[in-house]
Amino acid sequence: MNDIINAVMDKMPIGVMLYNQQMENVYCNKRAISILNRYELPHDIADISKRIFEAIQSSRLNELFPGEIYLSKKLEGSPSNWTFKIFVSENPQPLVGVFIIEEAVSNKVDMNQIRQQFKLTRREVDVLRRVLDGLKNIEIAEDLEISEQTVKDHMSNVYMKIGVENRFSLIRSLISTSEIQHH
Repeated sequence: MNDIINAVMDKMPIGVMLYNQQMENVYCNKRAISILNRYELPHDIADISKRIFEAIQSSRLNELFPGEIYLSKKLEGSPSNWTFKIFVSENPQPLVGVFIIEEAVSNKVDMNQIRQQFKLTRREVDVLRRVLDGLKNIEIAEDLEISEQTVKDHMSNVYMKIGVENRFSLIRSLISTSEIQHH
């Protein structure tokens, strides 16, 4: 059962992290590891987590943190806005969890429409989605578990099909195409 849970957690499009009372990171799924490799988490996460553990110890968790805890931030070096949903598990041991959700550029464009319009393969769209989200070729390769050369090959095909020569013109073209459709 743990293998199934780990497989699901590693395929989730959001990062999941767990901290114990010593503020040690006791679990990270694949997406969280990828995020941590690229960006520094806001210090607010550690501050809030410490306050939650103090509230648990003083039996005041529900009083001091009565509702859901959300934090929205722009991470340095990221083109996206990020939402951090913090949750608490008191049993069997106190843990603070963090769901990390990227408000990615690729979520703002209709990737299915783009795939159909430019006759892209599903794998080309997988690569394109990550390009729109600001990932480098090596990061895309790691994320999709393919070689960097395969990423480059897919990008060459995407450039040819869309009729652009580089990432900048690709992104500009897709965003302007997307904006036209929404007006």
